[in-house]
Amino acid sequence: MTAIPTSGAMAPASIRQLFSYPFRIFFLSMSILALLVIPAWVLQVTGVINLPLALPGLFWHQHEMLFGFLSAAIAGFLLTAVCTWTQTSRTHGSRLVALWGVWLAGRVLLAFGGGLPDWLVHIVNLAFLPLVMLDAGWRIWHARQKRQLLIMVVLGLLWLMQVGFVLKLEMTYSYGALIMAMALISIIGGRITPAFSTGWMRQQGLDPSTVRVVPALDLTSLACMILLMLSLVMGWQTASGVLAIAAAILVSVRLAGWKGWHTRREPLLWILHLSILWIPVALVLLAGTLLADWPSNAWSHAAGAGAISCLILGVMARVSLGHSGRPLILPRGMVMAFVAIHLAAAIRVLTALTVIPWHPGIGISTALWLLAFGMFLARYTVILASPRPDGKEG
Repeated sequence: MTAIPTSGAMAPASIRQLFSYPFRIFFLSMSILALLVIPAWVLQVTGVINLPLALPGLFWHQHEMLFGFLSAAIAGFLLTAVCTWTQTSRTHGSRLVALWGVWLAGRVLLAFGGGLPDWLVHIVNLAFLPLVMLDAGWRIWHARQKRQLLIMVVLGLLWLMQVGFVLKLEMTYSYGALIMAMALISIIGGRITPAFSTGWMRQQGLDPSTVRVVPALDLTSLACMILLMLSLVMGWQTASGVLAIAAAILVSVRLAGWKGWHTRREPLLWILHLSILWIPVALVLLAGTLLADWPSNAWSHAAGAGAISCLILGVMARVSLGHSGRPLILPRGMVMAFVAIHLAAAIRVLTALTVIPWHPGIGISTALWLLAFGMFLARYTVILASPRPDGKEG
């Protein structure tokens, strides 16, 4: 595949440029966090290091992947997209520095704040998502775009799961957060994936009318996932298992309508379809956990390492090109990164199911994870830190 130039020869890269648009600093920071947190967790759990964590080790790991890693991706995408949706000026400069500072402070406090008061650590970490919602929500409200309010509702529920998680340290809330995270990527993926696919098919001379988007099905699957989250929090195990199966069927039917196999020649598209396919896989594994006592970390890694992380990598790769004014031509090595992140998720799930022994499974999946996000940093850091080649803002 032809590579795009990434040397930034047209204009110098700079730290200042990273704060010219939300996707730049948050995508870069999130990728660095991905390269730090997973190895740190492996070293921590194997006793090689002993970080002064502000939460017990397992809860720290879960929080950082759900509310550190994911929240940065949400901020980068949502605060970039909402400017386009509402035709408002972007968050940049000192306001963006302050917002990013809140996110960064949360990561530092959780990793090294074991001796600090709990209230301080919690306030800083719980502040970030509401600030993102306030920025996006204000724009959506004034633009009277009611369609976008669903995203705000799901984000609010995700934040409530974070509140419950940090205050009570119960796995139920991390499970609820995973469901809301999948609901969120289901909404966003359900908008961009078929839209991008039909545009590409039209360019390729294929019939885009074969792609089916059914709004009623979209809303039904979202409602089912919200009910699933509420059922999990309430502790209704059998009902949750049934709802998980129902949600898996609805998401699968929805995904089949997008005809993802037509996009198999375009990595920037098949990565989106394949990533969303992890959602029904995770939901089936959740049903197995609830109804047949399957290992709970199988479904949680299918959701986290599979659906969420794989889609984040695919969206970052595309958004970073499009919003930096570059052609949608994937940089060299990124196909390998896409394959690596999916293999990392698959091996981690198989390890949880004891199909693969624990030590080699953890080692291989960690190495593939590092390869995927390391490749993104190698190919996209200069892109994210350089001005647009067309001279426009952002």
